[in-house]
Amino acid sequence: MKYGFVLPLGDARIAAELGYEAEAAGWDGFFVWDAVWGIDPWISLTAVAMGTERIKLGTMLTPVSRRRPWKLASETTTLDNLSNGRVILAVGLGAPDTGFAEFGEETDRKVRAELLDEGLDIITGLWRGQPFNYSGKHYRIRETTFLPPPPPVQSPRIPIWVVGAWPRPKSMQRVLRYDGLLPNKLNPDASQGTVTTDDIRDMKACIVEHRRETTPFDIVMEGETPGDDPQRAAAIVHPFVEAGITWWLDSMWNEQKAIEPVRRRIRQGPPRLD
Repeated sequence: MKYGFVLPLGDARIAAELGYEAEAAGWDGFFVWDAVWGIDPWISLTAVAMGTERIKLGTMLTPVSRRRPWKLASETTTLDNLSNGRVILAVGLGAPDTGFAEFGEETDRKVRAELLDEGLDIITGLWRGQPFNYSGKHYRIRETTFLPPPPPVQSPRIPIWVVGAWPRPKSMQRVLRYDGLLPNKLNPDASQGTVTTDDIRDMKACIVEHRRETTPFDIVMEGETPGDDPQRAAAIVHPFVEAGITWWLDSMWNEQKAIEPVRRRIRQGPPRLD
């Protein structure tokens, strides 16, 4: 079982400071927000990488539809080499109410899903090395041979965690092709639901039954635990661990103005079950 912390605010300097503190406090992963317009996540994570040795680094999460896949492939493989293999790429459709329309990004759900699938094809293809070419509905890449970067340190690839909208078959099929599930639940009327432990069990059963890859696979749950009440924190996390999660990510999205509560929670360390 591993534990990560999602930084809800702060520039690259703050990320570097708190990433260092997170590693010292025993967290296993440190994640930052990938905004349409805001602090650049990959520069922030590079700053964290320079001051840490062990902690995993990633976004929570990157909407691939609004990024050039070759740029994202470059950023992730560069950071994976710099950090000696500590990058996790978390992806999904993203929340369009965070500035997509204002900046002219695609908002149609079906098109964003197409761009996500093609983008992941391109990213993983470029990670494997050149020569590479691609022909899809939205992207076409002619074979290139000039100055390819080194491949990622991690093999067979940088782990990719994908949002799975349960119980949507197409969404879950996408998850099965990669390395981790970020659980999401849609009600019959397409409204957002709350992921329960029963949902985690059902999603895990689906993955066990249908996934054909033999590489490790993570099930990742995001929530909030009190750092000053270990028993209460364990009571929140333990049912999800029993249901099958392998990562718990603590997030404090309501603390987007004051850094000190965030710093205090990081220093308190992850919610241990023992």
